[in-house]
Amino acid sequence: MVGVAVKLVYFAWVRERVGKAEETVALPAEARTVADLVAWLKSRGEEYAYAFENEGVVRAAIDRVHARTDSPIAGAQEIAFFPPMTGG
Repeated sequence: MVGVAVKLVYFAWVRERVGKAEETVALPAEARTVADLVAWLKSRGEEYAYAFENEGVVRAAIDRVHARTDSPIAGAQEIAFFPPMTGG
């Protein structure tokens, strides 16, 4: 069973590796957490596998709030992925 559609947004080198700034996808039922979503994305093609090859580096935000890999994604409208940021 396929879940509801969610907007995925990619920033910086994650965007460059995936090859797009954003997309809307129907989440698979097995994608319950950020980590599940990343695993599913990696299975979608080599560009995603490359973008998420080091999962511990890529950060996520659910509806513009920073999220951990074990954060549930149910009900999310937007999930963003980005590299670590530094202050300045």
